[in-house]
Order: sequence, then structure tokens, then C-alpha cells
Amino acid sequence: MENCLFCKIAEGSIPSNKVYEDDRFLVFHDIEPAAPTHVLIIPKKHIATMNDVEQEDAALLGDLHLVAKEAAKKLGVAESGYRLINNCGPDSGQAVYHIHYHLLGGTKLGALVQNSSSHA
Repeated sequence: MENCLFCKIAEGSIPSNKVYEDDRFLVFHDIEPAAPTHVLIIPKKHIATMNDVEQEDAALLGDLHLVAKEAAKKLGVAESGYRLINNCGPDSGQAVYHIHYHLLGGTKLGALVQNSSSHA
């Protein structure tokens, strides 16, 4: 996608602080981290949101989770724990419409939603 920020980062026209890269995925540090460890995991294939995923993307998204696991190990948060988040659509706070996951860790993370005790 011509105007997609993450497509531009994936192609290298916008620099990023890379943690991992292969022919299908890129992991890079978030420029506004919400935790001591906060990286973004993106497929290089442009998919706008989780709602746009097709059956043909199933293997890609499965492999994305394996990349997340390896990134957590590389970043030193695999053993202590981390959170993997995908936001979908405006109510979730999705800011860039290129499917991506946030991997957060490096500290004890709080509730998923303000005033929520259901996941304590």
C-alpha cells in the first residue's frame, strides 16, 4: 500500500530499530513504548486489520506467532512473561491500518482494560 506507514518501514524507506527481519516479517521497537520492552511485529504483506484476514493468511499469522515467541526470547522476556496484543478497528485504538501485534514485557503488566478485574 502506497501510503501505509508500516509498508514503508517494511520496505526500508522509513528507518526503524529492528529486532528481527526475514522475507515475511519485521519486528521493530515501538517509538512510543508502553512498557520497558515494546516491539511491533508485522507481516510484510499488507493486511489492513484482523477483519481483513483471509483463509490464505492462516499460515502467515501462525508463523507470526512463532516470530513473536522468538522475539520474546531475544528480548529477554520469554521466561518472565509478556503480552501479545492485536488491535482491530477504531474502538480498539488501532492507529496504523496494517495488521500488527504489540509485544510488551519487561515489567509486571497491569489490567488489559481500565477498571477491569476479570483478568487479575
